[in-house]
Amino acid sequence: MQNKLNTKMDIIMKKLLLLLLAVPMIALAQKMPKNSATYDAQVIRVIDGDTIVIAAPFLPAPLKPELAVRIFGVDTPEKGHRAQCPQEDQRAQMASKWTTQLIQQGGKIQVTLYGWDKFGGRVLGDIIVNGQSVRQGLIANGLGREYYGDAKQSWCN
Repeated sequence: MQNKLNTKMDIIMKKLLLLLLAVPMIALAQKMPKNSATYDAQVIRVIDGDTIVIAAPFLPAPLKPELAVRIFGVDTPEKGHRAQCPQEDQRAQMASKWTTQLIQQGGKIQVTLYGWDKFGGRVLGDIIVNGQSVRQGLIANGLGREYYGDAKQSWCN
């Protein structure tokens, strides 16, 4: 009897563990944009760690032929007057420098576009440099955090 009870508990615990592992994966999949398109791109400048300006000669006049791309799914610290503490500004400078150095390596640069950001002045997307995602690189190097529009965490801790 005790053996059957232990076996049932083992099965229940395994199912619970699988459910707990599946929930974050499902949530992440729901946050990723469904539609995207990838194009070759020319980077004009890096604004900060998670915002890059690309050439956009396809935009009609009188619009400026450039497009700001906000890297989707990542948040980097704010720099300058937008930083809430000196540590945040320092981290922001490091994130900007990392992104700039990656872009300056040259090679094949592409942009994957998802759509307009919530403010309408930038598009959401990712920059891919020689097959490396800027988003993934920022997170992997501790220069950014996953971010999907919820409340931001402080960089001043």
